[in-house]
Amino acid sequence: MAHGSVGRDWQTQAQQFLADRFNPAAVRVVSRVSDGVAAGWLSLLHDWERTLVAANYPATTRYNYLLAAAQLARYLGNLIGEGCARAAADPTAVQRVHVEDFQAWMIETRSASTALNKHKALQQFFTWLVSEEELDRSPLERVRQPRTPRRLIPVLRPDETRRVLDTCRATHTFADVRDQAIVRMLANTGGRLSEVAGLTIQDVDVGRDVVTFHGKGSKDRQVRLGAKTARALSRYLRARARHRAADRPELWLAVRGSRPISANAVKLMLQRRGERAGVPHLHAHRWRHTFAHEWKLAGGDSGDLMILLGWSSVEMAHHYGASAAAERAQQLQGRLAIGESV
Repeated sequence: MAHGSVGRDWQTQAQQFLADRFNPAAVRVVSRVSDGVAAGWLSLLHDWERTLVAANYPATTRYNYLLAAAQLARYLGNLIGEGCARAAADPTAVQRVHVEDFQAWMIETRSASTALNKHKALQQFFTWLVSEEELDRSPLERVRQPRTPRRLIPVLRPDETRRVLDTCRATHTFADVRDQAIVRMLANTGGRLSEVAGLTIQDVDVGRDVVTFHGKGSKDRQVRLGAKTARALSRYLRARARHRAADRPELWLAVRGSRPISANAVKLMLQRRGERAGVPHLHAHRWRHTFAHEWKLAGGDSGDLMILLGWSSVEMAHHYGASAAAERAQQLQGRLAIGESV
């Protein structure tokens, strides 16, 4: 009896999965970027998307990858030159010169960092075409990545964070209570905007003062909350329990209606709070850099910092907080007092 029940549940789940998977009305990423893309590209992009879905690539990554390929296809469709018409119709006809022209156009019309992101996405696409035996070699094999200037992001001083928090203390409205919890979590954990904004109720363990972030590449990690941040979160959760959308799984709710707030809404909120606090160019990543700076200033281990901030590359540990590297070096120099003992 039990086996039959389990079998029926499994069959129901499988049937629902197949219905969703092959539902013509289901919106896939390719359909969002396909305007002006030739049929020869679309066929392969659909197949590539299936591969990306099966490999559990996040939706944002899939979108960025497919968008880059579609942009190259449209760019080639607007060109007049050797092999351009053929390449615009068929990605297997793309040559090195086409990619280099596309990158130069991206640098000129967007930025070097955008061109670099497109380069990396196209590398994935053409490598996949080689693996599918649609191509013998990728046209990007000898295309250099665009060089990008590394901008130093200024860290936030304690007084600046304090002024931002002061804008959340003016009233006890739902927005003020929520925003104070968000700001404190960003400052206390160094979490990415997408990680903090994407939290659900299930990700919060108020008993242990721990939250679980879902990082890039589907990498989860747990971080502890300090006492002030934990109290701010508890106050928000009490206010949230009285909200009309309290049953929603998302942690952060909009003031009106029954919707959660998006990462972009959090970004705009921080900009407004920053302007009111006299802290220009405020964004979540500045607290991430500040976290790294404070950690290094206190003599924290770079390996532990990588774990806490969800990095897989040592280079990131060197880059974050780099704008205040001279300050750290000077403080260490003062403590060591080299040459002062003679």
